[in-house]
Amino acid sequence: MSENTNTENGSKATRKPSHTAYSIREREGKESKWTEIGVAFPHKDGKGYDILFDVVPLSGRVTIRVQDQK
Repeated sequence: MSENTNTENGSKATRKPSHTAYSIREREGKESKWTEIGVAFPHKDGKGYDILFDVVPLSGRVTIRVQDQK
């Protein structure tokens, strides 16, 4: 995701996402498959998030996790 848009005011944001969105697929007899599908940015007031998806999961299950510091 090269461009980030702050949907509260429509301006480009220079900040980095705080969370990563994953689709999780349960597999019979195997470990679950986690696939990164997007990112989340906290609102300035701290009461919500903007979530930007690269893809939409078929399973309907999305997990949001704090990003690892790399």
